[in-house]
Amino acid sequence: MAEIQQTSVTVLGLGAMGKALASAFLKTGRPTTVWNRTPGKDTDLVAAGAVGIAAVDEAVRAGEVIVVVLLDHASVHSALDPVAEQLSGKQVINLTSTAPEEARELARWAERHGIDYLDGGIMAVPPMIGQPGASILYSGSRKVFDDNRELLESAAAADYFGDDAGLASTWDFALLSNMYAMFAGFLHGAALVRSTGAAASAFAERATAWVTAMAQLMPEYGRIIDSGDYTTEVQHLAFHKAALDAIVRASRDAGVALDVVGPIKNLIDRQVADGHGALAFERTFEELR
Repeated sequence: MAEIQQTSVTVLGLGAMGKALASAFLKTGRPTTVWNRTPGKDTDLVAAGAVGIAAVDEAVRAGEVIVVVLLDHASVHSALDPVAEQLSGKQVINLTSTAPEEARELARWAERHGIDYLDGGIMAVPPMIGQPGASILYSGSRKVFDDNRELLESAAAADYFGDDAGLASTWDFALLSNMYAMFAGFLHGAALVRSTGAAASAFAERATAWVTAMAQLMPEYGRIIDSGDYTTEVQHLAFHKAALDAIVRASRDAGVALDVVGPIKNLIDRQVADGHGALAFERTFEELR
């Protein structure tokens, strides 16, 4: 039986994430070409079987599927605009962190140049790529997603959100917002307990258990928000205002800046001042909208 020929892939961008993705592709035996604007970052990949090419136009010609992992939206255009003609008829999967409207703009740019475009949001750090727990969210061309499902899943679990190219990054950034707020809260708490001489590592042990327990409330929060019914018998916004007022006083006394808890207090204060003090904390969703 003849051996099935795997689609060749070119990875543009060899930062930590680009290297991790290229390595995952190589482990499947897939022909992999790599390019980076700054030379010298492909040594390990070439030793593992990749083809390193210094010119972006040659790198693009070498791959049937082009995976883009660059710094930002501007760097994607900087790399791809000069080779748009060579990209015509190819499939481009952009895994650069781009805002939803930037992803939509890139999809329109790709369509004008005859390029089939899929956008992705990476929910992992580089060491997680190719390991359980890594996830990449996709939106844009369903054909590109379906054609390359095996390639995509060699790097991470692959979820498709729809043909609107901005959907993946919307979900990506929403989840990242959740993460950053959580870690910022941890850092504030660590600063607070450090004022008593306690170690941040000791706080981390308790914070992990506490946050894990509180995370179980998120599905109920989602249900309440979708229902639009914020009535509650316990722990209404006025209750939370008193709690945040006390946390702010404690933080000031400990010399801890209010950059994290201050905006949360302002959100609650505003709602209470507008007459929503008897409603549930989940009503803050409406304030953010």
